[in-house]
Amino acid sequence: MAEFDFPSELSAAELTFKTISDAVDPTKLSASIKDLEKQASDPNLWNDQDHAQEVTTKLSSAQAQLKRVTAMKQRIDDCKTLEQLGRELDDADSIQQSHEQIVKIRHDLADLEINTLLDGEYDERQAVVTIRSGAGGVDATDFAHMLLRMYLRWAERHQYKTKILDTSYGDEGGIKSVTFQVNEPYAYGKLSVEGGTHRLVRISPFDNQSRRQTSFAAVEVIPLVATSDHIDIPDKDIRVDTFQAHGPGGQGVNTTYSAVRITHLPTGLVVSMQDQRSQIQNRAAAMQVLESRLLVRKREEERKKRKEIAGDIKASWGDQMRSYVLHPYQMVKDLRTGYQTSNTAAVFDGDIDGFIDAGIRWRHQQREQKKEA
Repeated sequence: MAEFDFPSELSAAELTFKTISDAVDPTKLSASIKDLEKQASDPNLWNDQDHAQEVTTKLSSAQAQLKRVTAMKQRIDDCKTLEQLGRELDDADSIQQSHEQIVKIRHDLADLEINTLLDGEYDERQAVVTIRSGAGGVDATDFAHMLLRMYLRWAERHQYKTKILDTSYGDEGGIKSVTFQVNEPYAYGKLSVEGGTHRLVRISPFDNQSRRQTSFAAVEVIPLVATSDHIDIPDKDIRVDTFQAHGPGGQGVNTTYSAVRITHLPTGLVVSMQDQRSQIQNRAAAMQVLESRLLVRKREEERKKRKEIAGDIKASWGDQMRSYVLHPYQMVKDLRTGYQTSNTAAVFDGDIDGFIDAGIRWRHQQREQKKEA
């Protein structure tokens, strides 16, 4: 067995940490924390609860980020000291511990580095995710339900709070569409790389001849709109319909017309909410999601216009971004990054960090290439 190259591992860890530290800029981050702490101490802060929530969320996120970077620097220094003492005292146990620690540090640095790549305009926002079944009949609605469970299990693994906002069930099972919210800072930055068309290939459990079936589902990820975004929606531009909330198989959730459907007439965008018993609460939640979608639409139109002016109209994301193959072999593969795994059961149980991390790195590379062009 080759001897463990501690100096090389340490050098690599220090180089990665420097890249992270340069991106985070602890001095600038500390100044930002002081400013946010000053705002948070204002006795009138909670007169505007939305603004207060925004300030406290940003403060908590910034403090956590600074703590992670500071703690990582200390871990690297402690590991270096431990190895040096082990060499000086000829202490094999200390040397072994330092080797084990530097391997763990390298792994944790990779996770910390991912967080520094979340530097997009809306990456720090909470996320609203919509999954829609596509071609494939009942297999597609079942696939949409599988994806919902996958993302909820992923959030659960990270102890992120989620809230299902609206669900439309399939006639024969599964889900036609579902919208849920992930209430965690940077949820949008992480989950936005999941947006696109997902494809499932398997032996259909709904086919009595056990034939192979290909089905599709679309995943849409948008940042939760903030009060500072100022998306103006005149009353004349929307139509509001109310109806009874329904569960699986058309079962009524309650007997009042508490569910709300808002149609944005100029664009045709439709948002439904039924998670609350109050019609007022459902309408407020629906308006917030509608504003988020209109914000994304506005930014997308601006992006397309810039591309047309530049003569580049090629989309950067393909229609099909990931394949889940359960037959004739087991494989989940991201077609943009090339990341893949044969452990399909783990993926559908929420183990998708490898795909998300690879997607974030891929997106960052795309952004850097555009800057250089």
